[in-house]
Amino acid sequence: MDLIKLVENSFSQNKTATYPAFKAGDTITVTYRIREGDKDRFQKFRGVVIQICGATPYTKTFTVRKVSGGVGVERIFPYESPFIEEIELNKVGKVRRARIFYLRNLTGKKARIKEAKRGILKDASSAE
Repeated sequence: MDLIKLVENSFSQNKTATYPAFKAGDTITVTYRIREGDKDRFQKFRGVVIQICGATPYTKTFTVRKVSGGVGVERIFPYESPFIEEIELNKVGKVRRARIFYLRNLTGKKARIKEAKRGILKDASSAE
């Protein structure tokens, strides 16, 4: 048990990236590095977060699902992966569950997730 905490503490000192807070139902774009031989390239994966697993940041993973060419594609990303360059929050979804596996069985318009309403303050001059 102490060995695990020792390894986690060594990783915590190397952490440089901070990501936006996201939850299941949010649409995010994950930019990650792919190594091909001696060259690196960046690829973006945009989709809906269907679950977040793990308690500590070092064991935490999140699953992102997108539909590409009519075929559903899911990818699991470790939260503390050194290959993740950036996570961009595109839409905040309104869902009632922490794990939205029911999206796998839905197609078309039923597979859409409603966007959460954000508190937008109106300008005083436009209200008059």
